Amino acid sequence: MIKVLIRGAGDLASGVAMAFYKSGFQVLMTEVAQPTVIRSSVAFATSIFKGKMEIEGVTGIHVNKDNFQKYLDHGYIGIIIDPEGNIKKTYKPDVVVDAILAKKNLGTNIYDAPIVIGCGPGFYAGKDCHLVVETKRGHYLGQIIEEGAAIANSGIPGIVEGKGLERVLYSPIAGKVKHYKKIGDIVDEGDIILKVEGIPVINPFKGVLRGLITEGMNVPKGLKIGDVDPRIRPQYCFTISEKAMAIGRAAVEGTLLMGRKKKLFGVIKYE
Repeated sequence: MIKVLIRGAGDLASGVAMAFYKSGFQVLMTEVAQPTVIRSSVAFATSIFKGKMEIEGVTGIHVNKDNFQKYLDHGYIGIIIDPEGNIKKTYKPDVVVDAILAKKNLGTNIYDAPIVIGCGPGFYAGKDCHLVVETKRGHYLGQIIEEGAAIANSGIPGIVEGKGLERVLYSPIAGKVKHYKKIGDIVDEGDIILKVEGIPVINPFKGVLRGLITEGMNVPKGLKIGDVDPRIRPQYCFTISEKAMAIGRAAVEGTLLMGRKKKLFGVIKYE
């Protein structure tokens, strides 16, 4: 089985993991000890807090360096606390995908595996990875870049039904988070979504609460802590987004492209 190591386990990285897993690859993901994941209902990073996380019928298990292979062999996606990605020395992946979406390269190297893919800005195909996947919403979302970089980060969230920056909720102060609403709730303008050290974070317009940082976390001022979707469709909160699917499918396509070019693997015809 072809082994894939994915750096990051947020919602977009989880879309990448789902695309590889459903295509028959073995998948191990790395995360930090306290993931600041927002769309926790569709992020395998949630397993760090809960032990396991199921998304659309696929289960991710929080593993460690001693037991990860056992769970992978039993058909699970593994999520390990390993921000540096050191598990690659033991796991020896065929493919490494950096899907941290940090807008910069946090240590991924073109020599990490036979095939290395970077998602979004911060990577240059042909230098620090073999391929780059475009992550910006729009015409080029999911484009596979064989030489060069993705579109630079604008700092402005993608527009959804006319809403951009106002979709995102930020921490007004450093401190501990307490929820007043939950993911999937339909919220009105002016509703209190959560509080940080007693300071309320107010909902800016009617929509669905699509993302919310884990309750009880201590967050710095200015951190993204919530996401409101103007589309009144709560079911969208619990399924992989079109953006995550596009990025994931592009990463799989890019892997097969490089697998064929390097004569490592490809489609097999069974007799």
